[in-house]
Amino acid sequence: MSEFLLELNNFKIHFPVYGGILWRRIGKIYAVDGVSFKIKPGETLGLVGESGCGKTTVGRGIIRLFRPTAGEVIFKGKNMSALPKKEIREIRRDMQMIFQDPFESLNSRHTIGYILEEPFLIHAIGTLKERRAKVKDLLERVGMQEQVLTQFPHEFSGGQRQRIGIARAIALNPELVICDEPVSALDVSIQSQILNLLLELQEEMNLTYLFIAHDLAVVKHISDRIAVMYLGKIVEYANADTIYEHPLHPYTRALISSIPIPDPLAKREREVLVGDVPSPRHPPPGCRFHTRCPIAIDRCRHEAPLLGPLPGETDDSHTVACHRAGE
Repeated sequence: MSEFLLELNNFKIHFPVYGGILWRRIGKIYAVDGVSFKIKPGETLGLVGESGCGKTTVGRGIIRLFRPTAGEVIFKGKNMSALPKKEIREIRRDMQMIFQDPFESLNSRHTIGYILEEPFLIHAIGTLKERRAKVKDLLERVGMQEQVLTQFPHEFSGGQRQRIGIARAIALNPELVICDEPVSALDVSIQSQILNLLLELQEEMNLTYLFIAHDLAVVKHISDRIAVMYLGKIVEYANADTIYEHPLHPYTRALISSIPIPDPLAKREREVLVGDVPSPRHPPPGCRFHTRCPIAIDRCRHEAPLLGPLPGETDDSHTVACHRAGE
């Protein structure tokens, strides 16, 4: 039995592009192009990067909202890409997702009571009385009152709706929860409450999180390890403290330098990236970051770096995809 709950091996998701008079396939978007990582039970892996780098696509591909193009998703020792639909449906009880927009992820025509009861109905769990009791328990866990059961999503604030989304995600006692930017649409004061709730639930239920975000300050607060993603690929992977104290990739250093410091007298040297993220339909050759990298050399423009430890080192707890890392 593997020590890892979830493993991604060379995971890819490419979307076809159609056009022309006959609406033929004229290309594809390399949204996720060879992502690999592992998550142990009970830990949190933070997946960070700019908007459009493929973070959300990774999460949705894991739970098969998007069909993977290639690679493996191994969950609890089973390769999900080789399983029939019936077994995938059963595995989904152990793998849930919290979405970024708490309003769009809740059906506006259903009451909160029905929304929280629906997972038990889909999987034929319990009697009516047992389901109602579990729904009330879910509300208590996320800090809400029983009176909300007859209300609709539009009657709540963003933070309250996200609590409802979290309650739905933990309804079936999953082992893995994919958090797709669960606090990015909330006020700062509410963000801390939701993060603390996620940490409390993780300790109480021994949950494993894949925490997707673009805010590195938030990710540092909740993650054990961090994977930094750029244009469909992971460029650096290490423990959370290591990423912040000793970043090796120039993209990681730029992201960290952009984190605000809560001290008006403190100064930090900013590393400003020039230009925009290239199109995932036409990623640049070689290192995908070379078009914006301040230390790129000719080798970077022609040879794609592999994700691995620094030259001469065997410790794979800190890996980076950069030809000039460690110089």
